[in-house]
Amino acid sequence: MSVLDHNAIDINPRISEAEVGDYIALLKPRVMSLVIFTALVGMAMAPGRFHWVLAITSLLCIAVGAGASGALNMALEGDIDAKMSRTANRPIPRGRITRPEAMAFGLTLSFFSVMTLGILVNWIAGALLAFTIFFYVVIYTMGLKRWTAQNIVIGGAAGALPPVVAWAAVTGTVDVEPLLLFAIIFFWTPPHFWALALFRSDDYARAGIPMLPNVAGPDATRLQILLYTIVLIAVAAAPWALGYFDAVYGIVSLILGAGMLVLAINVYMRRERAASLRATRKLFAFSILYLFVLFATLLLEVVFRALAPMVWGV
Repeated sequence: MSVLDHNAIDINPRISEAEVGDYIALLKPRVMSLVIFTALVGMAMAPGRFHWVLAITSLLCIAVGAGASGALNMALEGDIDAKMSRTANRPIPRGRITRPEAMAFGLTLSFFSVMTLGILVNWIAGALLAFTIFFYVVIYTMGLKRWTAQNIVIGGAAGALPPVVAWAAVTGTVDVEPLLLFAIIFFWTPPHFWALALFRSDDYARAGIPMLPNVAGPDATRLQILLYTIVLIAVAAAPWALGYFDAVYGIVSLILGAGMLVLAINVYMRRERAASLRATRKLFAFSILYLFVLFATLLLEVVFRALAPMVWGV
């Protein structure tokens, strides 16, 4: 007669307490909204006609792929999220969703988003979406974030790829214009996240993440923010300087760049704790507005060019 070890066998399997909102939270909806918007701009800029059904399908696949990356990121970083006040209320640290459940959810969404984009649109776009997910999950989350202070710089490539994926969905190719959008987001990412890291440095230190302020110090981080901001201003003006967009975009990019530069200089100059916190928070908040307005201007110029012949007959 066999003896059952009731301590070894779980006779009361866990019943998930997760609700729909918990799974939505896994998708990182705020990040997803930025991905959708930048992808929309990349799609609108692409030459040629694109059926609206394929356009919606492409945007949905890119959005779901971004959400899948977020779910896999949370599944791999549940231990980190539990230690940081900014992320402690996410579904996994709260025990609403287990890490295996989040992993299965993310892998399923990854597979279907890539396959749907590849089969229904084209495989260049599908391959780029697969690479984006791989880069964010494997290269950034598993490889860079816990091991190097340059995690944000290198890992920023994943967040900069959606406009390239969207352009490829329309054209089946990659060209200079989407790479310019990629460069803008790529050089925007370090000032944006290092500003956050400066006023959340205690959080990152508690979680053991080697963000630049904790490794090189706040002063070195302030200098890097300033240098990257200067490069960002030049890169953001490139679509106008190279003749892809008109003076309206050029002027807006320079005005926004001036705002970023003033705030970056303020971050560099303000070293006292209270003043430094105010300066970094202002830069972080403005950087979000900066990217939104810059890409909105690009989108409006594309729409204006499309409507001008119908309205004015030119």
